[in-house]
Amino acid sequence: MRAVHAEYSRRRAPHRERSEVTTNRDTPDAQREHWQATFEANPDMYGIDPSQPGAYAAEVFKREHVREVLELGAGQGRDTLAFLRAGLQVTALDYAPKALARIHQAAAAAGRAERLVTLVHDVRQPVPLPDASVDAVYSHMLFNMALSTAQLLTLADEVRRVLRPGGLHIYTVRHTGDAHYGAGSDHGDGMFENGGFIVHFFDRALVDRLAVGYTMLDLTGFEEGDLPRRLWRIILRRDQPTGGM
Repeated sequence: MRAVHAEYSRRRAPHRERSEVTTNRDTPDAQREHWQATFEANPDMYGIDPSQPGAYAAEVFKREHVREVLELGAGQGRDTLAFLRAGLQVTALDYAPKALARIHQAAAAAGRAERLVTLVHDVRQPVPLPDASVDAVYSHMLFNMALSTAQLLTLADEVRRVLRPGGLHIYTVRHTGDAHYGAGSDHGDGMFENGGFIVHFFDRALVDRLAVGYTMLDLTGFEEGDLPRRLWRIILRRDQPTGGM
């Protein structure tokens, strides 16, 4: 496929009262600008090696004979590039165009750009892929973005739509056992802002709501970073249709 770059708890922290004042980072569009500025100022913010869940996902994809992967929220591309090295066909979506451009440049420099498609995309909108068109969908903390529960449910439906029957959805989320849950500015609906970033923290009930139409294969806790962030790695298999799509 020809490369494309298109526009497109443990112990709960002290609770703070929710502010009724709208800040300049309250909206998803403002969060987009904040992320883009952060990526530009810190081009190797998360390092160049794949994340722990990204490396694990690559192993799962190999065992499951996955060929085509959709990555949501590719960011700086450390997992994208790992998937390409593993021989996968990758469609990488993110709402930061400059970050996607750097991923494409890195893939081209490594001689792997022919297996990469990058699309600028806001996950509040329908995923720009046909029904049942990929073997797997992957994301690392994308579902923790400043999205309402209703928006997360819609996104989960979109993921299920683009997956082939029996396909895998592997994603990670920070959960309510994380040190930042309940700290910082309370935006409601499980969202708290720290350091300018709004995070939607998951409890188990929300994980289960997003698993409708799937069989849950794994839910494993792990830690990442210096805080550390406390996350779940979730692996779902799309159920086979009983009488049509």
